[in-house]
This record gives sequence, structure tokens and C-alpha cells, in this order.
Amino acid sequence: MALTDIELRTLSGEPATLAGLGAKALLVVNVASKCGLTPQYEGLERLHRRYADRGFAVVGFPCNQFAGQEPGTAEEIAQFCSTTYGVSFPMFAKIDVNGPNRHPVYAELTRHPDADGEAGDVQWNFEKFLVTGQGSVLARFRPRTEPEANEIATAVEAALARD
Repeated sequence: MALTDIELRTLSGEPATLAGLGAKALLVVNVASKCGLTPQYEGLERLHRRYADRGFAVVGFPCNQFAGQEPGTAEEIAQFCSTTYGVSFPMFAKIDVNGPNRHPVYAELTRHPDADGEAGDVQWNFEKFLVTGQGSVLARFRPRTEPEANEIATAVEAALARD
């Protein structure tokens, strides 16, 4: 089964898949509301809006595995993201990205290395994976890489130019 066909739940509880977004490229990010990196939501939203009309989407997966920094309910997360950062990109239900209950999407994503050749567990909140609409993982960016960093913009541009 392709990464983009794995069954998911939206933040509001509806069944979904990444393929259902109809995007040519996705930036999949594990997010948290009470993290020092939480302001990255601003850059993620700008990146999403910048490329949305070209078939790109940022996709958020709340995760509470890193120092309990995403303790809220789905409703609280949605409210926080909307009112604090104006998030319009798709958000999915809270999941585990590491460990024995790792969601199947992240079981696949974490097999892929970053620019230094390191694969394995997600290091912290706001780790980013660039994925094609067909589910191929193109790049992995560690948490401290800002959403609007040149390496991400260049990779997104290249992904959108494919076909």
C-alpha cells in the first residue's frame, strides 16, 4: 500500500488519506502547540499558501510524544491553530510518530534518511518530510530547519516541477 493510501482521520474525526488531498507534493510535519518550535506554524502556513495553487499542501500531524507538548483535545488543537496562527492547511488526528504505537504513515516516513543519511525515529516536534502525491519520500528535514528555509523551498519547487 502506498504511503498516500494509508487510512487516516482528520482532526475533526473524518476518514481520509493523503491521496485524497489531490496534491502533487506534500510537506508532512508532526506538530505541537506548546513547543519552542511552535512558531514554525507561521512559516508552514506561508509555505502552504505560497504553493497551494500549484498543487502543494502542508499536512500537520499533532503528536504528544515529545515532553507532552501537544496535550490538547482535537477541538483545542484546531482552535489554537486557527486563532493563533491562522492555519488553513489540513490537520490530522493526534498520532504517535515513534515507538510501538507509531502510526503506519510514520513507520514509512522514518525509513527515509535526512540530508546527512540519518534515518530512524523522529527527533522532535516539527520534523518535516517532503512527499510526492504518489507517496514517494523526496526529502527529510529535521525540526530546527525553518519551513521557509532555502533547502525546503528548493525541494518543493523541484517536486512541483516533476511530471
